[in-house]
Amino acid sequence: MELLRKTLILLFVLVLYTISSGFSMDICSNTILPGSKGDPGEVGDAGDEGRLGKTGAPGHTGFPGESGEKGDTGRTGKSGPAGERGETGEKGSTGSLGLKGKAGSTCDCGRYRKVVGQMDININKLKNSVKFLKNVILGVKETEQKVYLLVKEERKHSDAQLNCRLRGGALALADSKNISTLLGSYINEAGLTHVLVGTGGESELLGNTTVSAHRCTQVAPDGALSEAQCDAQKFYICEFSRN
Repeated sequence: MELLRKTLILLFVLVLYTISSGFSMDICSNTILPGSKGDPGEVGDAGDEGRLGKTGAPGHTGFPGESGEKGDTGRTGKSGPAGERGETGEKGSTGSLGLKGKAGSTCDCGRYRKVVGQMDININKLKNSVKFLKNVILGVKETEQKVYLLVKEERKHSDAQLNCRLRGGALALADSKNISTLLGSYINEAGLTHVLVGTGGESELLGNTTVSAHRCTQVAPDGALSEAQCDAQKFYICEFSRN
């Protein structure tokens, strides 16, 4: 029994020694604990510029600024083309009769008849000269209401209309069979094939052909109307009122 008791005491001492040895190893381990915080270092050099980033979303619209001062008056522009001739107004009412004139004196007018007769001859010669000037030299065609002039300058349809207005007239309107036939004979005498003319109003029978309004139109030597290319440059006919 004594031996057993000593053995147990020895074992107990060994256990205590082992436990105390392990505790002391943990306390005396080689682990390095962090020291106190050091002083701040110097600021380093600036780094290279980074790549340009993507464009951000647009900002909100700002408030409108104040209105600026009124500018100086600009230069006056060129005068526009003359407008179309207006429609003839209504006939006015008949005025009152004037006072009766004095009776003329009786005279022997025989000696004046020769002078008046010679004047009539001279006037007829002058009329024939004017007619020759119009028809041969200027090459115009006339009716009771209008005068037609063939312009031998190639223009597209819109420029032809403007040019006729600048001349004081308008692009010849073939609004009847007689007029289209007259214009056809006009260009036939000139040895031409097609010449630009105007149309107006609604679609209707113009000359020998039905042509829609608001389209570029040309007339042939036989008076037939047909559509023309608006950008094609051709001769054209202007018309002028005799009023």
